[in-house]
Amino acid sequence: MHKCLTILLVIFSGLTAFGQERTKIILQGSESLVMQKVKGAEVVYIRKPVFRHDNAILTADSAVLYVVPNYFEAFGNVHINQADTVNIYSQLLTYDGNAKIAHLSKNVRLYHRDATLTTNVLDYKMAPRVGQYWNGGRIVTKDVTVDSKNGYYFATTRDAYFRYNVIAKTPQSIIRSDTLRYNTRTSWTFFYGPTNIKGKDDNLYTENGIYNSISGDAVFGLNNLYTNGSRSLKGDSLYYYGKAGYGRAVKNIVFIDTADKLTLRGQLGEYYKQEEKIIVTRNAYIGMRTDDTLTINTVKMPDTLWMGADTLMSQMVLRSSVKPIMALMPTQKPDSIQAFGLKKLPPAPAVKPGAKPLVPTPVKSAIVPNSSKTPARKVDSLSQVSLKPDSLTKGPLLAKDSVSKDTVKTRVIHAYRNVKVFKGNVQARADSLFYAESDSTLRWYRNPILWAEGSQQTGDTIYLQLKNRTLHRSEIFGNAFIVNVERDSTKFNQLKGTRITGNFKDGKLSAMLVQGNAESYVYNEDKGKYTDTHQSLAGRIRFLFEDGKITNIQQINQGEGVYTPIEEIKENVTLTGFIWKPELRPVSKSDVIGKPFKPPIKRPATKPVVKKPAVVAKKP
Repeated sequence: MHKCLTILLVIFSGLTAFGQERTKIILQGSESLVMQKVKGAEVVYIRKPVFRHDNAILTADSAVLYVVPNYFEAFGNVHINQADTVNIYSQLLTYDGNAKIAHLSKNVRLYHRDATLTTNVLDYKMAPRVGQYWNGGRIVTKDVTVDSKNGYYFATTRDAYFRYNVIAKTPQSIIRSDTLRYNTRTSWTFFYGPTNIKGKDDNLYTENGIYNSISGDAVFGLNNLYTNGSRSLKGDSLYYYGKAGYGRAVKNIVFIDTADKLTLRGQLGEYYKQEEKIIVTRNAYIGMRTDDTLTINTVKMPDTLWMGADTLMSQMVLRSSVKPIMALMPTQKPDSIQAFGLKKLPPAPAVKPGAKPLVPTPVKSAIVPNSSKTPARKVDSLSQVSLKPDSLTKGPLLAKDSVSKDTVKTRVIHAYRNVKVFKGNVQARADSLFYAESDSTLRWYRNPILWAEGSQQTGDTIYLQLKNRTLHRSEIFGNAFIVNVERDSTKFNQLKGTRITGNFKDGKLSAMLVQGNAESYVYNEDKGKYTDTHQSLAGRIRFLFEDGKITNIQQINQGEGVYTPIEEIKENVTLTGFIWKPELRPVSKSDVIGKPFKPPIKRPATKPVVKKPAVVAKKP
């Protein structure tokens, strides 16, 4: 950039030198003067001289004029007034009337409209009205102060170019750059090299861009990185409108919050400063670090929750507003459990479509209420576990925060359309999702399906709470249904109710409570062989788990249950509302991210080819 600018200045000054007429320096007045001949040349020693050259008036305390070469030296209180618009002051001046160049030194100050340039040495070209310094200088306007090692000021266009160790200070920021251009009329700043813009609480790095110190508008186009505390934003192109507090990020967007251990990516983003909100579309996905670990080739690695959707929104809100936001989330229609259109069991070996639903019948076998057990498993000791009847539902899923105040903010995330989640031990799909960092709870709405601990969970709404960034509790509201596949993929353990609550220990399911017309259908086995099935119907049913397997079943309130030997089962039984959609399950991070976004290719419009009518030769 410096070389190009120097070449332009040389060419421009050369053209003006050839195109301009040489004019003599005129001495308009003085307090006194003495004329002498030095080596045959006329030399005039002048006190308080007043020179005129073209459209400029030059004064000083004293001067020595060399008549023939059209050149003078001035000393003390030097002042150049060019067309009453540019005023330059210094203590020393050498002026070449033929080249029309002023070389000023010692306490040099150039004033032009609202701009002030200060330096110790300045070359000023009178014809193009360009000033140049190369040993440190400063330009000050009402909006900005710029310091640099080298600098150029163009009075005609009011542009200033700065090179090396550039520091620009505005009321809002401090800018450090390698190469910078500033227009004192428009207040636009242009960056042509590595640049840091430091605000009160934030910082932006770029290598190419423009910024307006009055409006706060900016465009950045190369290696951009914006940081604010624990948050950072990257994008191939960043646009920001200061007064509106609105910004856009285009292509390869990466938003990171190290405090929340969150990464948000996409190809198009919008930022709203006042609302502290960012919206990302086009291959939008989020990565949330958890404290769970995965073992890959005997090496433990941190597990990350990946979430993708058509649109993702992240926002900082008052904790007190989280509940009102949740109230605005979409609710499920009563019959939405059939939204996928699955009313029959999918075709599979040894499975008949349209399997019969469970119809409660009088209990024939002796089953003790509130303590229904699976005899083939020999888990009598587990049935003695002392559990209070309501221990799973005691206390709300959303725990109260003792430090919550109206002034405390928390992050919330909204995901809209085609929501997919993948984590090592949890996967999910839904139409929409809401997450609040204050209670670390993921909430799926509209046709949600959750896969965890070898089971598929469906309902009108599903909540999954994390504690210390590990799985802690799950809750399914409305048409709650859980399907668990046994070794034989045609056999399904099923749990059903109006609400199902699950507790996790060390990231694994430990207990589950089914409430509201609770129904279950479970396969029992002994020594690797299926022995029977157990159907139960009660107000509440509690299940205990170990390594993903049911180890104990307890009916609460009045219940009914029946065992059926495996050899008597002729066809698979499915409870009403059964859904089985393994093909929808995300199996990797790639399923969440999706294919890279490619903008549509605009092809040039083609004109239809008009065939000319065939020419038929006339017979003679």
